[in-house]
Amino acid sequence: MYNLRHVALCLAMVAGAFVAGFSIADAAPGASSAPSAAASPAAPAAPRPVVTGLPDFTGLVEQNKASVVSISVEQVKPSMRGNLQGEMPEMLKRFFGDQFNFEMPPSQPRGGPQSLGSGFIISSDGYILSNNHVVDNAEKVIVRLLDRRELEAKVIGTDPRSDLALLKVDAKDLPVVRIGRSAGLRVGEWVFAIGAPFGFDYSVTAGIVSAVGRGLPRENYVPFIQTDVAINPGNSGGPLFNLAGDVVGINSQIFSGSGGYMGLSFAIPMDIAMEVVEQLKTGGKVKRGWLGVVIQDVDRDLAESFGLAKPEGALVSKVMPDGPATRSELKEGDIITALDGSPVVLSKDLPHLVGRVKPGTTVTLKVVREGKARDVKVKIGELPSEEALAGAEPAAPAGEGDKAAAESAANRLGITIDAVPEARRKQAGGKNGVLVTRITGEPASASELRPGDVILAINGREVDGIAAFNAALGKIPAGKLVPLLVDRAGNPVFMPIRVK
Repeated sequence: MYNLRHVALCLAMVAGAFVAGFSIADAAPGASSAPSAAASPAAPAAPRPVVTGLPDFTGLVEQNKASVVSISVEQVKPSMRGNLQGEMPEMLKRFFGDQFNFEMPPSQPRGGPQSLGSGFIISSDGYILSNNHVVDNAEKVIVRLLDRRELEAKVIGTDPRSDLALLKVDAKDLPVVRIGRSAGLRVGEWVFAIGAPFGFDYSVTAGIVSAVGRGLPRENYVPFIQTDVAINPGNSGGPLFNLAGDVVGINSQIFSGSGGYMGLSFAIPMDIAMEVVEQLKTGGKVKRGWLGVVIQDVDRDLAESFGLAKPEGALVSKVMPDGPATRSELKEGDIITALDGSPVVLSKDLPHLVGRVKPGTTVTLKVVREGKARDVKVKIGELPSEEALAGAEPAAPAGEGDKAAAESAANRLGITIDAVPEARRKQAGGKNGVLVTRITGEPASASELRPGDVILAINGREVDGIAAFNAALGKIPAGKLVPLLVDRAGNPVFMPIRVK
């Protein structure tokens, strides 16, 4: 005999089903179908199923889990520390340091193989895709399959800039994932992940796409897929599937204050990953396009100072010597709003667009200069190595007070200025400008200007000494918001300031 508590529970379950938008028949086993995981990666993507209620992932997991692998290392170079420390996503390291210590699950004894991440098989002859930070510095990489086989993998190539690694095991007739297109992903779409968080193999988590084209700090060449799929250390390098059973991304990073999942997970789009794979297969490294400029975002005040209707585009604050842009008509102060028709809304949009261009290709940039739109053609070069770029960076600024400077009279910017010392002028790329020696009041006190900055241009006019600076400043009407091009420690940046 049913009691009231049992009846109430049944009613609640039925009501919950209808509120969620699906019937009991919709949730029946076998109601959904998906293509085989063993299909060729080149096979056309299956049509996306129409989802009217909560999705059932059971069939998709069964069809795809054999194509997912766990990746371990048996020997680790000294630079890789801790149990799962080597697998820690870069976002955690950059924002929170190396203080996290992820313990291995009890099934993983200390001193044995260390489970560092995940991967997935992209060809039946043994090619496997994972993250660079999963295998970085590893001397021996072990891949564990669903049938418990453990195979040693050869690292075919890695690409730290996109955090991708291509591995190869000596095996045949392996089950493979089907490669999907990430370009068609929509915010709100259901996705799920299979991986080995904290060493627990073949764990499945699900969620939705939270955003696409997401830029992350210091990650210039990947427009990430953001999801709320629970991703933890050990998931890195694993696949992100859509409801058609296609891999649309590679789980790479999390943003966390605790070391674990907090609702923000980021995956590398599969379209970009496969471009990297082809280059790693053929040459062992990745060649990217390079424009050779330093850019910054355009905020509301900068937009007003440059005469834009709204803040958008990438503002060129420096054209790098001997870079591709020096051989074009691109200038400092130009605002790039499109590349070959692809819009540049934020400055972060430009690097990955340029990076995907084959070196030697001529592109058309849509730029705004002095309030007017124009086209500028640039022949894209090849992005130098990180070591070469680091070697070209300016030296640290000289200490304050190394040389006494005579102060000039306070002016309409609320600063005192002086001629630029020779050492500081070299740091500013050989340009003269004027040296800010003191902030005396508004508007400079309310701006980002600091003592030690070198003003190179004001309102688009280059400054070649104190007389030129005062002449340019004298032509600006009171109350106008204008851009200053400032060199700070060898780094150029535009700053808006309202002249009094």
